[in-house]
Amino acid sequence: MILVTGGAGFIGANFVLDWLAGSDEPVVNLDKLTYAGNLHNLDGLKGDARHIFVQGDIGDSALVERLLAEHRPRAIVNFAAESHVDRSIHGPEDFIHTNVVGTFRLLEAARHYWSALPATEKEAFRFLHVSTDEVYGTLAPAAPAFTEDHRVEPNSPYSASKAASDHLVRAWHHTYGLPVLTTNCSNNYGPLHFPEKLIPLMIVNALAGKGLPVYGDGMQIRDWLYVRDHCSAIRRVLEAGRLGETYNVGGWNEKPNIDIVKTICALLDELRPRADGEKYASQVIYVKDRPGHDRRYAIDARKIERELGWKPAETFDTGIRKTVQWYLDNPDWVANVQSGAYRDWVAKQYEAA
Repeated sequence: MILVTGGAGFIGANFVLDWLAGSDEPVVNLDKLTYAGNLHNLDGLKGDARHIFVQGDIGDSALVERLLAEHRPRAIVNFAAESHVDRSIHGPEDFIHTNVVGTFRLLEAARHYWSALPATEKEAFRFLHVSTDEVYGTLAPAAPAFTEDHRVEPNSPYSASKAASDHLVRAWHHTYGLPVLTTNCSNNYGPLHFPEKLIPLMIVNALAGKGLPVYGDGMQIRDWLYVRDHCSAIRRVLEAGRLGETYNVGGWNEKPNIDIVKTICALLDELRPRADGEKYASQVIYVKDRPGHDRRYAIDARKIERELGWKPAETFDTGIRKTVQWYLDNPDWVANVQSGAYRDWVAKQYEAA
């Protein structure tokens, strides 16, 4: 049995689905079901006794302690987080509550549970914390990619809250001996991605005939990681990672945002041409850049390949094609997540410059 937190969100749900597709080991899935948590992401597990879903907050110590005592998991995989930079700029308090206070309370519950385990179970237990490359700050155009030893320099409320959680995880290992592992990933994309982030927003807006909002000049560079590659990396770190270590997980796919948008437009031109014969790229609009927008992220993923033999299976070309096709094939999922609150948010955030 493993306990997964945040397992109804984008990456967490993909992880749970992939885990149960390849293993009969049950999962207790704890998710608060905020706006980005979606039980429809887990529809394929309805009636599956291996999946136990619990709605709740990682900051609810009594609930977490009860789940640990009742299910006795051999590992905790912590995806639970507020994760959207734009939302953190408008409302940072939620990010402090979940990412800092919530992680602290989860660590404390895990520590007390782990401390009382029999020796063999105690030795086998793991706490894997899923984090982000954004904790490292921004890179100059020619600077080397982020390694695990790169200085932590977060520049947004979101990345600062994740850096704080990373520090807590490290401290609970060095102070209390809690057997922790941390992964810092680059930008994920793929199925089940809530359409506030760049790639799903472009796909959804393009199909709806709406503008495709690009921040500033569109030359912000990110390293793109297909979500199911990320899931396989987490499984590998959980299986064989060295205790107390951090592993950077990247896709070796550095690309400017505007190139991502143009690639999506070209795929849609091929797979779902506009009725009027125009190209989707004609819908691109440039909007005012967000405050403190980091210019470049890049992950050096050599450590996880060297130590654990992991590398991504997907190139960006194969992963983005699968992603666009998934959104074309799942219009009902898209419609279900596009509430009035979501539409209001998009209108507010991407007002044309």
